[in-house]
Amino acid sequence: MTIQIKHYCRILPGKATLNGKTVLKSAQKNVEMLDFLSELYHKLGIDYRKFFKMDALSKAGFLASEMLLKESDREQVKEDTGIVLFNENSSMENDMEYQQTIQDQDNYFPSPAVFVYTLPNIVAGEIAIRNNIRGETAFYILPAFDAKKIEEIVTDTLNYSGMKQLLTGWVEVYDGHPDVCMMLCVTDEQIPITFNQHALKVIYQQ
Repeated sequence: MTIQIKHYCRILPGKATLNGKTVLKSAQKNVEMLDFLSELYHKLGIDYRKFFKMDALSKAGFLASEMLLKESDREQVKEDTGIVLFNENSSMENDMEYQQTIQDQDNYFPSPAVFVYTLPNIVAGEIAIRNNIRGETAFYILPAFDAKKIEEIVTDTLNYSGMKQLLTGWVEVYDGHPDVCMMLCVTDEQIPITFNQHALKVIYQQ
């Protein structure tokens, strides 16, 4: 099976690109991550109120998926589409925020709204709900970005699941910095970019 990359995007501090072209570059040199993600949300013309309740990891992954799936029919049920994502630090950014709410017994205020995002795969669920994606979803934690391992997992997933489309890539948010490299991969179209570890490295380094 040949896997092709139909679209790819990057979200880095203060900059978002789609297929190598700039979608948004902040005019502010050291823009805060959440401010930039909100700016990107408005730039993309999205109307999805649940976005503002998401943690930073889910916001970053959600915005990447919005760029990649802008041509798709969100109301159509997608049984043949899945989501497989990767990062290094799991949901640590939000875990630390939640820890602050339970650290001090004299100031104990655990929030269910924060607690729900202490699982990294929630971002895959948010994307699946938004786009009616019904195929397999998974979130893998790796020691670091590993193009070879990502290629192996994605290839195995598509070979044995029967899915024709897959949202995949690196979705990391840590210490106030986003590092997102997401792709829409397909198996039934002839597209110039073949999915492999070389292509992954090139796109990730952009």
